[in-house]
Amino acid sequence: MKLIKFKIIKDYIFDLYFEDGSKKNVDLSDLIQSKVSKDELSSAHIDSDWGCLEFKDGYVDIEPKTLYSFANS
Repeated sequence: MKLIKFKIIKDYIFDLYFEDGSKKNVDLSDLIQSKVSKDELSSAHIDSDWGCLEFKDGYVDIEPKTLYSFANS
């Protein structure tokens, strides 16, 4: 289940779009706040091979399975 698109809404709140067509609005602060500051959120991008959400030039990444589970919890 790859992440195919995302949009930063505000602070750590993201819209996440997955390859199954689902869209999730989720607050990722519990997942990334200790590793990614608010100022570093703009470094977010998707790894095209793995579908991971990455920050800080790949120093911090979240695999799509983890994102999907987190968004559905």
